[in-house]
Amino acid sequence: MRLTFDEDVEQFRAEFAAFLDEHLPAEAEAAERAHSTAHIPAWARRWQRVQFEHGWLLPGNSPRFGGRNAGILQQYVHKEELAARRIYQTFNPQGLGIVAASLISFGTPEQQERWAIPILRGECTASLGMSEPGAGSDLAALRTRAVLDGDHFVVDGQKIWTSGAHDADVLLAFVRTDPAAAKHRGISALLIPTGTPGVERRPFASITDPRDLDLNEVFLRDVVVPAENLVGELHRGWAVANGSLGHERTLLWLSYADRLDHLLTDFHPVTELDADRYARLVLDTYALRLLGSAALAGAARGEVDAAGLSVLKLLGSEAVQSATESALAAAESDGLDRDVVTAHFSPLNPEVTAPGWFDRYARSFAHTIAGGTSEIQRNIIAERILGLPR
Repeated sequence: MRLTFDEDVEQFRAEFAAFLDEHLPAEAEAAERAHSTAHIPAWARRWQRVQFEHGWLLPGNSPRFGGRNAGILQQYVHKEELAARRIYQTFNPQGLGIVAASLISFGTPEQQERWAIPILRGECTASLGMSEPGAGSDLAALRTRAVLDGDHFVVDGQKIWTSGAHDADVLLAFVRTDPAAAKHRGISALLIPTGTPGVERRPFASITDPRDLDLNEVFLRDVVVPAENLVGELHRGWAVANGSLGHERTLLWLSYADRLDHLLTDFHPVTELDADRYARLVLDTYALRLLGSAALAGAARGEVDAAGLSVLKLLGSEAVQSATESALAAAESDGLDRDVVTAHFSPLNPEVTAPGWFDRYARSFAHTIAGGTSEIQRNIIAERILGLPR
């Protein structure tokens, strides 16, 4: 068993580290904060564009889309280097990792030029319209309707939990275009510019920080969308939806592993209060890294285990939640004080904008929902790995 990377992968890592040393914005420059997952401050737009132009934004992409045709192991070390410095390559992660990725996979050349490349360059931002009241984890239950009328669709319905919608320039919305079709059929994907008449976006605060608005309700009333904004085939948006979530999940486990690594450092000052909790964090971190490394090796051989990714997602998201809960309990009253810094704070990382332990614990609940809820992951594991009946 080899636990090291080949020379070409390490050379790739070294080239990226040199790029970061030369081009990474100074922390003083990065003082302006993002207010949502679709708000990119001016300095961050410049930083994203520089990455795009040098092929380091999403290295697995082709050069046309901000990459360098990197393999899965190279993409892994790219993410490792970003995590080691606690930085993101974008303040619009859904726009980059889901919307633009979906357009690259399913969009027309015109849609890629009009939307995907500007999103990747940080020139516009995008949000994802999937969840609805009564259709959260069960996306196929969505009821937002789009009726094709000549050269345009007329859209009516509501989306919720739509991250960054009030700051986004465009919404990739999943809509029902054939109400008579079976549940998973008759769904289509549409690009809806948010300035279109009839689009109303209502941001609302979360428990973590009422000052930062990210989540939205989006109301669509008689919204006219050009037919050319259809992504993929009419009535076959389920394939686009699965592709969108697939882009999000491929290396999702790594983000949890990185958070656990950061917690190992950040949690240390309170470990004297509860060594057992710290030991559990260490064990969870090593377990996730080992299981993830095995999955990574399989992916490098072209073997993708979708059910295995559910194990990683479930373990990672719930380990982060357990660790932040332990830190909050160990910190006692200080854990409720937003002025008590709990992280090696970096303004280059939008994930760490509120460093209090309560905020970090409250935010951990989102990780057990986004990318597929823990309940969904357990169902997948039960059926596909354990062979239990539906």
